[in-house]
Amino acid sequence: MSTYVALLRAVNLGGRGRVAMADLRAVVAAAGHGDVATYLQSGNVVFTSDAADPVAVAADLRQRLAAEIGVDTPVMVRTGAEIADIAGRNPFLDRETDHTKLLVAFLSDEPDAAHAARLSVPAGAPEEFQQAGRQLYLHYPAGVGRSKLTAAYLEKRLGVSITARNWKTVTALAELAGQRS
Repeated sequence: MSTYVALLRAVNLGGRGRVAMADLRAVVAAAGHGDVATYLQSGNVVFTSDAADPVAVAADLRQRLAAEIGVDTPVMVRTGAEIADIAGRNPFLDRETDHTKLLVAFLSDEPDAAHAARLSVPAGAPEEFQQAGRQLYLHYPAGVGRSKLTAAYLEKRLGVSITARNWKTVTALAELAGQRS
C-alpha cells in the first residue's frame, strides 16, 4: 500500500474549473483508492492505494475527473515519500522567514535539457528558482501578486504543465501523507 498526493491544476480559481472537494473525494474513492482526504478547496487530495505507478494514477484520475464531473485538468501525483522529501529540501528556507513568499511548482514531467536551459527569471525580476527533478522551488521576495514569473511563463519555458502550491500547503500535505504511511 502506497500513499499518494494528487495536485489538480487550476481548479476553483476565479469561478472556473469548479470542483467540490466532496466530488473529488468521491472520484478518488471510486477509482479504488482509500483513506481519501482533501486539503483546502484547491484540488489537493491525499490517499492510499495498491497502485504502483503514480503516472498511471495521475492519468486515470484526470480521465475520471473529465468523465464524471466535467473538469479536464492536469493532475500531478507524488508519493508520500516524494512529498516528504520535497518538504525537507527547500533551498530558500534559510533566508526567507515569510513562508508566503515560498512556493513549489509541481511539474507534470521533468523538462528535457533544452527546455530546462531556457528557464530564467524575467529581466529585472527579483525572483529565484531552483529546479529539482519534477519540482521547482520558487522564492518571491517581493511577493507573488505582481510577479512576472507566473505559471504560464513557467509552462511556456519548460514545455510541461505545472501547478504551484504555497509552502504552508506543501508542508501540510507532507504531514497528511505522513499520517497515512
